[in-house]
Amino acid sequence: MTPRRRIETMAENRAKLIAAGRRAFASKGFAAASMDELTAEVGLTRGALYHNFGDKKGLFSAVVAQVDGEMARRAQETSAAAANDWDGLIAEGTAYIEMALDPEVRRIVLLDGPAFLGDPSTWPSQNACLAVTKQAVAKLIADGIMKQIDVEAAARLLSGAALNAALWVAASDDPASVLPKAIEAFRMMAMGLLAERHPAAGL
Repeated sequence: MTPRRRIETMAENRAKLIAAGRRAFASKGFAAASMDELTAEVGLTRGALYHNFGDKKGLFSAVVAQVDGEMARRAQETSAAAANDWDGLIAEGTAYIEMALDPEVRRIVLLDGPAFLGDPSTWPSQNACLAVTKQAVAKLIADGIMKQIDVEAAARLLSGAALNAALWVAASDDPASVLPKAIEAFRMMAMGLLAERHPAAGL
């Protein structure tokens, strides 16, 4: 096998394991997912899993990063379709919270993710989201739409609010009834950052 083909095979095996892990973690949860069943499903061995990810938790971390990254992209696409930058910021946070109703997102990212990988605010995928939010906040402040406030502080509070709202929805016994409450609170909190003379501040 040539070096190039070896690299391609490793990438293919990694993708297969992530896809199989995603299915297993979504349907059974992290704790109940069997690594033997998962690897057998894609015709690989435990050795391939350990080589690519170190252990079960390493594979789970890769799956969480993939799903959380997709969530961020979906939220950003919603933001891009908004009428203006402020509506885009609110739409992005709202979209992220709404994804808590997605069974795969709920199980992998919002329930098992924090339980087995720790504080979501430390995940690389969440830091990437924060960077995007910081850019949006900086522009809104520069344009006089948001109050003069520390960019990182505002971005962290907005990102944290959306994340924790999604965590609350996912962990509740009745997510569908909690969702509108979470979204309303997020929007009300965000509006406190609007410049006083901005039209939306009076809504």
